[in-house]
Parts: sequence; C-alpha cells; structure tokens
Amino acid sequence: MPVLAPKKPTNKNYFFYLIIIALLIAFFAMMLPGTENQAEEITLNTFIEEVQSGTIKNISVVDNRLNLEMMDGSRQFTYKEPGASVYEILERAGVKESIISTVPINIENTEGSKFWTDLLIGLVPFLLIIAFFVFMMRSAQNSNNQAMSFGKSRAKAYNKEKEKNTFEDVAGVPEAKAELEEIVDFLKNPKKYRSMGAKIPKGVMLIGAPGTGKTLLARAVAGEADVPFFSISGSEFVEMFVGVGASRVRDLFNKAKRNAPCIIFVDEIDAVGRHRGAGMGGGHDEREQTLNQILTEMDGFEQGTNIIVMAATNRPDILDPALLRPGRFDRRVVVDMPDLDARKKILKVHSRNKPLAKTIDLEKIARSTPGFTGADIENLMNEAAILAAKKDKKTVGQKEIEESIEKVLMGPERKSKVLSKKEKRITAYHEVGHAVVGHLLPGCDPIHKISIVSRGMALGVTWFLPEEDKHLHSRSKFEDELCSLLGGYTAEEIFFGEMTTGASNDLQKAKKIALNMVTKYGMSDLGPITFGSDNDEIFLGKDLGHVKNYSESVASKIDDLAKNIIDRAHKRTRDLIEKNKNLVDKIATDLIKKETFTAEEFKKYFKNIKVPKKSQV
Repeated sequence: MPVLAPKKPTNKNYFFYLIIIALLIAFFAMMLPGTENQAEEITLNTFIEEVQSGTIKNISVVDNRLNLEMMDGSRQFTYKEPGASVYEILERAGVKESIISTVPINIENTEGSKFWTDLLIGLVPFLLIIAFFVFMMRSAQNSNNQAMSFGKSRAKAYNKEKEKNTFEDVAGVPEAKAELEEIVDFLKNPKKYRSMGAKIPKGVMLIGAPGTGKTLLARAVAGEADVPFFSISGSEFVEMFVGVGASRVRDLFNKAKRNAPCIIFVDEIDAVGRHRGAGMGGGHDEREQTLNQILTEMDGFEQGTNIIVMAATNRPDILDPALLRPGRFDRRVVVDMPDLDARKKILKVHSRNKPLAKTIDLEKIARSTPGFTGADIENLMNEAAILAAKKDKKTVGQKEIEESIEKVLMGPERKSKVLSKKEKRITAYHEVGHAVVGHLLPGCDPIHKISIVSRGMALGVTWFLPEEDKHLHSRSKFEDELCSLLGGYTAEEIFFGEMTTGASNDLQKAKKIALNMVTKYGMSDLGPITFGSDNDEIFLGKDLGHVKNYSESVASKIDDLAKNIIDRAHKRTRDLIEKNKNLVDKIATDLIKKETFTAEEFKKYFKNIKVPKKSQV
C-alpha cells in the first residue's frame, strides 16, 4: 500500500504557528524558575539566624530573591528589600563580619533573560490583536468571494470521470439511443455533416416518465462523446434574489463556449422552464427571467457555437412553447416505458455483476414486471441480491427475484400483523371473490397469485398478470375489470351480509375507471365527446381561472352514467358469485389453511368448469 506524504503547511499557516510557539514560550517563561516548588520559603529573620548559626552553605542572589543551599543539602529561599544588599542586611542585623565573610554569596546576572521574558510577555497581547484582525480580514475576504460567486454557475464538469457510462449500459430504448448516437457522431465528426450543409442541433429534450433512464442516457452521451459535459439541475438556477438565475445561465454558457465543443445537461428543466405568464409574482418573476436568459443563450444573435444543450423532464405539458420551438430544443427524444422485450434487455444489464443461478428465467421475470421502469428493474435486482445474501446463498435464484417483485410492488411481508380468525376469513373470501370473477370473465388478465399474507397496507392481494403488453383497452375489458374490482366487495356482501373497509381501494379504482369511460373515452350514452381538462395534472397558475367546459346538467348526467356503469357491474358480479357460491366457499376455506395459492393451484378448482378464453384487447 503506498505511503502518502504529509501535506506541507501553506504560507498562510506559518503566521499562526509562530503565534502558538510564542504563546507557549511565554507560558513556560512565566512558570520559571523550576526550583520554586522544591525549595522552602523562610522569613528574613530566620535567614539571619541561620547565617549566625553557620548552617548555610551558599547564598545565591537573583534580583530580590535569595536562594539558600543548606549544609544538609536542603534548599530554602527568602526575599530582601529592593535596593538593599545582603551585606547591609546582615550588618544591620548585628551579624559579625567574621561570620559574613565565611558565607559564599553569588550574585547572578539576570538582565538578559529578564529582557527576553519581559519582551515575550509584552508581545503576547499585540500578537493576539494582530491575529484577531487577520482572522477578521480573511473572513471578510471569504464572504466577499462568496458574494462575488453568488451569480456563478454551479454546473459540474464530467469530462474526466474514471467510471463512465456508455450506450452499452443503456437497454430497452433503441430509438432514443439511435437519436443520441447521432448527436455523439456529430460532435466527433462535425465535418461529415457540415459538408452536407447540416447544422448541429441546438438542443435535445429527453421526455419520459420518472425512472425510464433519461439521466442515464445523458451520462452515456457524456461517456461516448469524449467532450466536456456540464451537468446542472434546473432548480440550481433559481434563487430568491432576482437576477441571480439569469447570471448563472450566462456564466454557464460562457464556460461552455470556452470549452466548445461540449454538452450542457439540465436535469428537471421544468423547474425553470414552466409556461411564462402563469406565475403569481415573487419568486416566479425570477424564474421567468432565468427562462428568458436560457432562451436568449440558446438562440440569440450569437451563431455558430458548437454547444448542444440536453434537458430532461417528465412534464413536457407545462413547458413554455418558446423553449420547445425549432432553434432551441430541435429534437424531442421520448424515453418510453419498457415493453416485454425491453424489460428483458434491461434485466440483462442490471444482472451483469450479479451471480445468477442457471435456472433463472429472465423471460418469465420480464413477463412478471409489466409497468416496471428501468429504475424499478434495477431496484428489483438489487433487492433480490440483498435477499440472496441475507439467506447466505452463493447465487441469486428465481425464488428470490419473485419475492423481490412482490416486495417492490406491494411492500414487505408484515409477519407481525396477525389477523383474528374472523378478519382472516373475511380477507380470504374477499380475495377469492376478486380471483373467481376475474378468472371467469374474458376481459380480465390471468391470475398469477392469491395471498392473504399482509403486505404493505394490504391485508391480502390478488395478483393479475397480463400475458403480453397491451396498448389499447376496449369497453368490454373495462366492464370486466370493474366486475373483478367489485368481486371482493360483493363476496363480503353475499357471505357475511355486510361490507368492511377492506374494499375502499377497490371502489376508488372502480370509480376512476367508470368516470374515465364517460369523460375521456366516449364509452357512454353521451357519445364521442370528452369532458373536463385535457391536462390531468394541476398547474396552479395556468388553471387558477379554469372553468368547466360543460354545464351542471351535463355534470349530473356524467355522475348518473358513471353510477349506472358501476351498478351494472355490481349486479353482474353478484350474479356470477351467486352462481359459483359453493366454488368460492371451497377455495376460500382452502386459502385460509394454506394462505397462498399460485396460478396452477388456483386453476385446478376449475377443471369441470368452462372458462372463457381471455380476450387480447
């Protein structure tokens, strides 16, 4: 292991080291002489008596202090009057000259040491004052530097990263990769495109749901392009002080121009790029000024800058139109939710550094994860690796991955949550109601698993799993799904004569589907027309003055039609459960004992019952 050399102190630290040394010297000088603690202090009268008795071996005079060395080896000391000599004191006390002459008296010269001691003690206050002023000046200088750098860009450069992402680390988005590979090729070989009269795109907007891999794609571009890459979040531009964001934008583009060709990546650009004119004052004015500066920098009077601006957002609907026009963000790259084949490729990417068992079936795992984003799949494989390590296994098996899917979707098992016998029985009939109705209707997805083991907030779960990804949904499919959602509610109603709070989430989902059928999809007697805002999300400034685009009488019809759709589904569900009451009772009784049924175990109960073939739409 290499030994690191100690860091040498900088010049600005020498001054403080000198102050510390001076203080230490002064402290020890004040503590001298060191013999003070060992000698015994006596009075001047005792000193005179000892001189007369001849018990003193030697007298040492240090200023006004008399250090005495006794015949027996002990030491004493006393003090005389300033200006008086030892001889005068002894003569006035009546000590004979013959006795005085026999006592050795040494006078020590202390002028040199006293001078340096007094000098150090006198300098200490001045040194402390100087150190205080130096500290204050440096603090003021740092504050000034911070104030001067307040309008500077905080973008981080990633052109010299050791561990770079490349397009090999990105899977499941071939169209997006192709678009970005073209950008990288343009940066590497600009002459090839300019010879054809092509201009480099000013900006690339990555659009997609959270977790689909927009930031990963940007990092891959940085790794592939081998050019300076400046990354910043949209929220880092905006401060409470007006003008700071615009100043940071100018500084960022100035840095980029000095390092051109290069890439600027703005993550979550919707934080600063929202529709102008929708603000309500205050900080929104600062945000709009920042956006104006971005627009000017991207397509102002200055031309020919070899800079590409990449941005990512999951809210393209609220971005300002001027930001999305040609000349600013010329390209919009949609990073869509991964389909079955894409999920399989993403699984391969995120399992490269994990020891997988030979029995692993990535095809089955991909089919079990509809609606998963790339981030969800990465989290899934990480959870499976953690679970395998927890069980002291050497490889990650299919069982660990399937358990991790359930954990990611529904939360961890709540083994500490013990249901009473009655609650367990109600939960079992509720889940079997969902499963039986869903299995007997062609529009519902196949059953994957039924469980009455608590997970997350749910006491039990019926897991439907589509055989393939679907992009279109028919009216008959929605009607069948409504029946399946009401299966638990209806089973409680039939077998227990009352309903519990366990069906609240099912009813919310059913209401949403019914309202969407009426207001969005034209699947009602109101005909082919939509009602309400085209934007599902709330954008306060833009929608503050929004009014309904339909009358109160139409609103009443919408409510009636939605309720009629749910009432028909409830009646249909009730007839289906009444017809198969014995079957529901048998499956629920077995589920209470076993707690979990797989798809194969559940299907065994329908050997003698004709089950309709599942529809594709």
